[in-house]
Formats: sequence, C-alpha cells, structure tokens
Amino acid sequence: QVQSVESGGGLVKAGGSLRLSCVTSGVIFSIDVVRWYRQAAGNERELVAHISSDGTTIYADSVKGRFTISRANAKNTVVLQMNSLAPEDTGVYFCNAQGYGDNTRHFDSWGQGTQVTVSS
Repeated sequence: QVQSVESGGGLVKAGGSLRLSCVTSGVIFSIDVVRWYRQAAGNERELVAHISSDGTTIYADSVKGRFTISRANAKNTVVLQMNSLAPEDTGVYFCNAQGYGDNTRHFDSWGQGTQVTVSS
C-alpha cells in the first residue's frame, strides 16, 4: 500500500553532482525514518545516509562532507544531494522509508533503485 520511488540517477563525470529524490506515497500517518542505501556490483548493500523525523542525520564515513540528506518542500519527499562524486560512488541507490500508515500499521517501504554511474 505504501510505496517509495527513487529518481535522479544517471551518468556523471568525476567531480560532478547528482540530486536523488525519494517520494513515498499511500495512506500515511507518519514517516519516522528514511534511509538511503547503495549497492555496487559484486558488493554488499551499505547504508549511505539516514534522516529521522526529528531531523537527526547520520552519514557513512565515506560520504561525509560530500553528501547531504534532507526533507524537501514536496510532501513525503527526501533528497540526497551528492557532490564531488568519484567512481567509487557508482552503484544502485535505494531509499527505505519506515513509519505508520493505514489503521496505524507499521510499514517498511523500499524503492526499486536508481543507477548512479561516475566515470573517470
């Protein structure tokens, strides 16, 4: 019932920037946590950034100072701004939203992923 959809991925040269968006839709009472993950080919999925309902943010050491997670003006939208991109950032980026929806049921919603490719 509750769905999350990512957008904004693409091909960019090293040193460039991309802005990813995650829109969560459905019957929603609250969204408590949104996380961005990424998975490179042949590697395990890793946590990139986290934002909670009180505004607390957490970043992986590898992206601190380069990536920023924030809530956008649009309803139920979270943005991941990625600057100073490097080839090591290449992978499929997923958003994960957790909260409460219809009939106060807890939801755990994963997007389908968006590809980010950084060339040398």
